[in-house]
Amino acid sequence: MNGGQCIAAVLQRRGVRFLFALCGGHISPILVGCKRAGIRVVDVRNEATAVFAADAVARLTGIPGIAVVTAGPGVTNSVTAIVNARLAQSPLVVLGGATATVLKNRGALQDIDQLALIRSSVKWAARARRLRQLPELLENALWTAQQGVPGPVFVECPADLLYDETVVRQWYAARSTPRPGAGIGERAIASYLRFHLDRQFADAGVLPPPRPAPIAAEPSAAAADRAAARLAQAQRPLLLIGSQALLDVEQVETLRAAADRLAVPVYLSGMARGLLGPRHSLQLRHRRRQALRQADVVVLAGVTCDFRLDYGAHIGKDTCLISVNRSRRDLRLNRRPQIAAEADPARFLCALARRFSAADLRPWRETLALSERGREDEIDEQAAQPAERINPLALCREIEARLPDNAVIVADGGDFIATASYIIWPRGPLSWLDPGVYGTLGVGAGFALGAKLCRPQDEVWALFGDGAFGYGLAEFDTFKRHGVGIVGVVGNDACWSQIAREQVEFLRDDVGCALRYSDYHLAAQALGGRGMTIRQPAEIAPALSAARASAAQGMPVLINALIQRSEFRKGSISM
Repeated sequence: MNGGQCIAAVLQRRGVRFLFALCGGHISPILVGCKRAGIRVVDVRNEATAVFAADAVARLTGIPGIAVVTAGPGVTNSVTAIVNARLAQSPLVVLGGATATVLKNRGALQDIDQLALIRSSVKWAARARRLRQLPELLENALWTAQQGVPGPVFVECPADLLYDETVVRQWYAARSTPRPGAGIGERAIASYLRFHLDRQFADAGVLPPPRPAPIAAEPSAAAADRAAARLAQAQRPLLLIGSQALLDVEQVETLRAAADRLAVPVYLSGMARGLLGPRHSLQLRHRRRQALRQADVVVLAGVTCDFRLDYGAHIGKDTCLISVNRSRRDLRLNRRPQIAAEADPARFLCALARRFSAADLRPWRETLALSERGREDEIDEQAAQPAERINPLALCREIEARLPDNAVIVADGGDFIATASYIIWPRGPLSWLDPGVYGTLGVGAGFALGAKLCRPQDEVWALFGDGAFGYGLAEFDTFKRHGVGIVGVVGNDACWSQIAREQVEFLRDDVGCALRYSDYHLAAQALGGRGMTIRQPAEIAPALSAARASAAQGMPVLINALIQRSEFRKGSISM
């Protein structure tokens, strides 16, 4: 087997179904080997999209996503998406092409020190130097990506380890065979190259035994007992569940049952959105800061006291904080909890549910429910306000009303997407994909691609801000080529509104923030998709229905919704 076939064999036996890539001569044998092994190769238009798509697959399946990028610019183009996966704790493997082993640091095409560049962005990185190391490193990469706090890993694959041995020997033939009468220098080079090639291909095609998947850390019984005892005394407890609690996809239904049994009012964030289904009686969405200030016990399950909780300041100073996290660092970041458990959050909550169920919390729940209804009434009032163009809140209300039970929602943008998060209810567990803590724009096309491939029977809705959509527009070509029918909606207010709102107020200048009411639908149509534009509220419902019908036939659709600029999220910018 050549190196590409070795890689394909390892991925195949680990159950990998998709490989995302943008082609390059350095990596061609990997793509061909995977295709012949029955792994679907999905080629995209930007390396970042390949990594974003692999990220989505990892989040939805629990199996590490796989992205393959070519040397040099291919690797550097992928870095933002890799860092996004690192901070989102997504397990994925990035295979990077590289120049031939003997040409390293000699000025070869696209040759840079990729490991020096990438190491700070991944959990682990390595370079193969012999053919037999490729499957060994890949096995280790797949294990490391899932072990402990999951994240991306990187394996550098030099081109002369990927192609057939006969081809590679032909590349070196002229230099490894000295000419008659050659001097000592030429003979030494030839001798070294022959030795190098013999060593490089020794034990080729031997696959190491597969490493079993790592097992998430179980919580200590003592920590669970202490947490249960403290919750039993609470009158105003709150539970915050974050993305990390859903890393173990097989545990999701058990986690949902545990949250039900605990019967503690809960806020869901990131990938945890949708865990309890729409409009669950325990779930809260609004005025979280106010609720945290009033709570006497707060349980953070895979949630960190970072900027989203004002570095811990949102939680009252006299509140008992119970924190569970796979990361020892994140457990105590910015705020030291009274009870800390370094463990998988889902397993901890399940252990807690076996020890505790809430007593009568009706007064507390009624207080929170009253606050929720008050905020919903405010949103209803703002959604009903007339506008020159479409009111973005009204648009989100219409989308919410028409989302099917099997919808997967991809969120990519700033102001429009954050507005949607207040209004649209994910339909079930693992049905909401957003970038995570890094706040990266441009994730939408890759996330939608990965989600639809994983769940071909589900409807994938990609919601874009008009600024964010600029990053992924070309991937409508990818959707069309691969028969991926998604419904895309661009909230087009011709502005980077989340930035402009505060910039204009504080600095009296919108420089760099203005966009146009561009015809994004025509661009999507030119790339093979179907494009529609809507300008008035009456056009929303027919457009959404038509988009769903086209997407069901494998046609990618983009609705360009011309929306009014809004003050709904004034003062919400984070630093």
